[in-house]
Amino acid sequence: MSIAVIAGLGNPGLKYRNTRHNIGFTVVEKLASKLGGVWKHEARFEAEVAVVTFDGRKLMLVKPQCFMNASGRSIGAILRYRKLTVESLLTIYDDITLDLARVKLSYRGSDGGHNGIADLLEQVGPGFLRYRIGIGAKPHKEMDLADYVLSKFSKNEQQILADQMPKYLEHICFAIEKGLEPAMNLINQRTAT
Repeated sequence: MSIAVIAGLGNPGLKYRNTRHNIGFTVVEKLASKLGGVWKHEARFEAEVAVVTFDGRKLMLVKPQCFMNASGRSIGAILRYRKLTVESLLTIYDDITLDLARVKLSYRGSDGGHNGIADLLEQVGPGFLRYRIGIGAKPHKEMDLADYVLSKFSKNEQQILADQMPKYLEHICFAIEKGLEPAMNLINQRTAT
């Protein structure tokens, strides 16, 4: 398995910038910046795309522009156009089941209630890598899930995530260089607090 496409999930538009649901966009933007990528709109994919070179190979960084719940349409079009298997895809997205800033890398499982992942599973099938970033649980059980994931991070939460960003980028680069098993062993370790 060789990663060729890295898709950060989120919603397009300034209204959604810096929301919990857009952490995938934020990370893939930082990765593009680190690797010298320039974003351009690709209408045929309904996405913003940056092509970069890392570890001797070309990677396509992607921000679908058809809203979170239709992410699979955009990413599926890219995989089909480039004649890539689903295993060549790494997705980066928010996870309410993980504590804020905690991460987990996996390649199996259900959508976990995440509509973007549900659409991706429907459009391209299982087997893609999933880099999940914790946004924490809703503060109140009664709070609507959509309201929570579309809310902005507090200043303190923004700082915590900014402090972790170098680690996220290191993780993704490590997964590209070393592959799934070594990356899962590194990323999924629980560290003592």
